[in-house]
Amino acid sequence: MALALQTFATVKDANAALKAQGTRYLGGGTLVVRAANEGDVSVSGLVRSTEPSLSTIAVAGGKVRIGASVTMAAIAGHPELGMLAKAARAVGGPAIRNMATIGGNLFAPAPYGDFAVALLALDATVSTDGGETPIETFLANRDGSRAVVTSVNFTLPKADSFRFLKVSRIKPKGVSVLSIAGALELSSDGTVTSARIALGCMADRPMRARAAEKALIGRTLTTDGIAPALAAAGDGTSPITDPIASAWYRAEVLPVHLGRLLLA
Repeated sequence: MALALQTFATVKDANAALKAQGTRYLGGGTLVVRAANEGDVSVSGLVRSTEPSLSTIAVAGGKVRIGASVTMAAIAGHPELGMLAKAARAVGGPAIRNMATIGGNLFAPAPYGDFAVALLALDATVSTDGGETPIETFLANRDGSRAVVTSVNFTLPKADSFRFLKVSRIKPKGVSVLSIAGALELSSDGTVTSARIALGCMADRPMRARAAEKALIGRTLTTDGIAPALAAAGDGTSPITDPIASAWYRAEVLPVHLGRLLLA
């Protein structure tokens, strides 16, 4: 089936075109084109925008704005986004990273969407023509979204406060068994004062590990200190089962890998 492709100079015009039934937005194409190639008959037309702001990265005053069309390769190579390089490189191989966009990753279903896990830990916001939305709210409502994402925005984390881990069976570009990202703040005596932990593959989309976050507050990042957090790591999760791993396996290995992330 042939797909009609419409290109617009502005996001506003692209948004208007997306109101037509069967249209999907085309970013890097790693999701929507694959779906069409695999016979998804709900896709009859593709819409894209060449608005310049979609492809720019801005870092100023400790704030980061990444346009929705920026690729994983561009993020991995940006001199001021070194803390996100590991998460960006977790997305596929070199060919995929040269195509996959930050906007598209927000919509990637588990076991994909590793970069969205990192953004959730960073408490990012997602911008559309309608304004800014906290990423947690956006992810919860993404299935019904028809608006074009224009950017993601977040505050640069303090040095060494952000960490990311992807667990896969095939190195270096295998599909995730699970992914974990954490943004932690410590006091001068080494106790945790703030914690955001995000999980991938532990639900159908990235989610917060709120019980583990709460259990970390006031504790130190030692084997004994993190034990309550590891015990609570699976609370509220609903791991997926796929050809890579079962829900049972993901639940069993989550505390092991969360411990490695926290003690790194």
